[in-house]
Amino acid sequence: MKLVSFDDNRVGRIEQDRVVELDVADMRTYFELGGEVQPTGRELPLSSVRLRAPLVPKKFFHTAGNFREHHEESARVNWSHPVLPWIVFFQNLDAIIGPEDPIIYPEAMTNELDYELELAVVIGKAGKFFGPEEAADYIAGYLIFNDITARDIQREEMKSGVFCLSKSIDTFCPTGPWIVTADEIPDPHNLSMELRVNGQSRQVSHTSRMSVSVPEIISHYSAMGYSAGDIISTGTVAGVAGFSEDPASLYLRPGDVVEAEIEGIGVLRNPVISWAQGHPDLSPVGSGAGAA
Repeated sequence: MKLVSFDDNRVGRIEQDRVVELDVADMRTYFELGGEVQPTGRELPLSSVRLRAPLVPKKFFHTAGNFREHHEESARVNWSHPVLPWIVFFQNLDAIIGPEDPIIYPEAMTNELDYELELAVVIGKAGKFFGPEEAADYIAGYLIFNDITARDIQREEMKSGVFCLSKSIDTFCPTGPWIVTADEIPDPHNLSMELRVNGQSRQVSHTSRMSVSVPEIISHYSAMGYSAGDIISTGTVAGVAGFSEDPASLYLRPGDVVEAEIEGIGVLRNPVISWAQGHPDLSPVGSGAGAA
């Protein structure tokens, strides 16, 4: 089943080319109720609705360094710090956007806007302190996450061993296009992955290349406690602009269109626009770290 948030954040499920509206306030409430939600009786053509970010969780857990290939490409370019498994941090929930929403390029803050294709997991119920063998009971579904990153800001942050601002600026958290329930993804480690910019492949990989499995990730972070509807990312794959031989030629620019695709889930598409387009009434604000 595909679950969507649409229009003014109504909730529905997709049936063929239609959206069946569900009688619930929002997607997080849907999971808090264990999915025991009835249709309202209203159906709409999928082509007529505006899809939104599927879910705004209480907590969004980031996993970094979970694909060995990503660590290896960082080592080739002598990145400031190793990108190894078990790096975890939280996302700014206000940065979440949905399919077709624009990624706003903050030119006064960064010259190095990058993309990171990731599989994300939706937690279906509250819990804490459990092992990998119990993790499947907590997985409600999957969605696509594009971890937009300002590499110049990130390099400065990582001098202290942490990073946050570089990945949490407004619009830097595209998710979607919908949530595919766990029953439709029998093995999350058997999915092809591809990210394209203007139709050209940049990241091509497979979830089988994870260093740490999805159940291990979910179990490991359970010490922090989960709420129904929380989201966990599982790390990006090789092919990011910042770890390439010619990053300047690959960084995102206004006018670009990014398509993040994962087998069995779909395509998350987002255009990149300038600060002036996204904030016509605001002056540019610089951070100092990556200011132009």
